[in-house]
Amino acid sequence: MVRRFRVLLLTALALVAGAVMSSPPAFAVIGGSKSTYGPWAVRMLVDGKPACTGTAVSRQWILTASHCFYEQAKPVADKRISFRVGKLDMRKGKTVRPIPHKRVGSAHADMMLIKVAPMNVRTARLSKVGVHRGQAVRVYGWGATCTTDESACQSPVLKQSDLKVVRPNDPRCAGLTAPGGPDFCMKKVSGIPAGGDSGGPVMTVGPRGTETLIGVFNGSDREKGAEAGEVSQQLSWIRSVIRR
Repeated sequence: MVRRFRVLLLTALALVAGAVMSSPPAFAVIGGSKSTYGPWAVRMLVDGKPACTGTAVSRQWILTASHCFYEQAKPVADKRISFRVGKLDMRKGKTVRPIPHKRVGSAHADMMLIKVAPMNVRTARLSKVGVHRGQAVRVYGWGATCTTDESACQSPVLKQSDLKVVRPNDPRCAGLTAPGGPDFCMKKVSGIPAGGDSGGPVMTVGPRGTETLIGVFNGSDREKGAEAGEVSQQLSWIRSVIRR
């Protein structure tokens, strides 16, 4: 599945700048632990059903994965999308909706910025520096908690998994990342993100309020390895969009 997604992603980027072909509804945290903090985490729904995770990077912009916005290679209409914000239990969060025709995909990574109605939440600090081998990171999401039917075991509460950055050509990264690409690879420490976690925040590990967004999760093997787009590589693009 991961290898197929990578092929689709590269094909779409070659055809349409900023657009990505779809994979099945996103990639959730299997194992891991229940989060007690994550004010910037956002739950994405399509037709009212859980789809992906995202991060509030400004009062009106959410950063998530581009492939979350495509079904069978066709864009998902804005009117079908909504987000739950402000609560760790997504059933209690406030609903915000996209502003029509105000989403922008990266031409170089599996990332999408989507403008929504104003959100009264703490926004994430964006990393200015790249990740490094051995760095401890934490992935957040409301995704699958099982390895069978992932759509049937989506978590209603925010979960987190701890991982560690490894070199792009580490054997655990086969089919996930490649040296010089827009993504970095992580190995499992406790828990692994999976279906429903796509687009979710990959944060540095630190005291509350000091963590930094360093990645946008976009895939895993459900066992040992995961990948994420590197925020520092896309920082100029992110800033240019959210200033609009």
